Amino acid sequence: MLCISAEEFLFWKKKQLSKGGDKQSFAVLIDCIGGISTSDQNLISITPIGNLYLKKNLEFLESVWDNHLLKSCPIQYLCGITFWRDLKLKVTNKVLIPRPETELIVDIVFNIFRKKSEKLFFAELGTGSGAISIALALAYPLSDGVATDIDQNVLEIANKNYINSSKKSNLKFFCGNWWAPLESYKGKLDLAISNPPYIPKDTYETLPKEVKNFEPKIALIGGEDGLKHIREIVQKAPLFLKDKGWLILENHFDQGEKVKQLLLKNKFTSIEIVNDLSGIGRFTIGRYK
Repeated sequence: MLCISAEEFLFWKKKQLSKGGDKQSFAVLIDCIGGISTSDQNLISITPIGNLYLKKNLEFLESVWDNHLLKSCPIQYLCGITFWRDLKLKVTNKVLIPRPETELIVDIVFNIFRKKSEKLFFAELGTGSGAISIALALAYPLSDGVATDIDQNVLEIANKNYINSSKKSNLKFFCGNWWAPLESYKGKLDLAISNPPYIPKDTYETLPKEVKNFEPKIALIGGEDGLKHIREIVQKAPLFLKDKGWLILENHFDQGEKVKQLLLKNKFTSIEIVNDLSGIGRFTIGRYK
């Protein structure tokens, strides 16, 4: 551990942020590699007295920050860690960095299934880092969940995140495309969730370089119109959901109405487009029959 004064740290922090970048990314760097939690960083800013103990020296932290600014590589990949809701998750460039707006999926589930003592059986399709499934498995400890992903390497990351986050065994991971690994669970699900690739092919080319150059393409592009994977998920959902079972999808900002029509076509009811914190129709939900 390296000891420096709070005053020295704040002076150095100001210098780093003057180069560019955002405070949130810098806080992730100091938490994950420096070993000072975001809450402690906030406290230091308010009361800059005493000493801090860093896991790495300022020169090393500065080199990581400079690399982030120079190459536009997401700080989460450089640190190997991201924070999502109250989870600390391992990430590599094989998995999409879970977004803050996606956190609302868990809140949507809380609004539908209000009792944490409920015994649900849920599935997440395309789990990536495992964020959504792990959050639900922790929130509903008497429930069971299954999560799928097409990439075995990604599932190993998700499984490690689950082991690091929970002492329970109410979540299992299966390798395969969307519903394919869940054949034995037909008609048994109370809930299915997915944040699939939904970026239209042309739109992908206009994404910021920190996304396009570093995050996995397979987790972003949803075909020509962005709805390729959503169509498959919606069309097959009735085979796997119980009657009155729910489907919750994240979609592109302008796809809500189209996803709503897909749900109607496949006999879903109670369909709703749910806005994210920016007022964008980010999620489309429906109940099967």
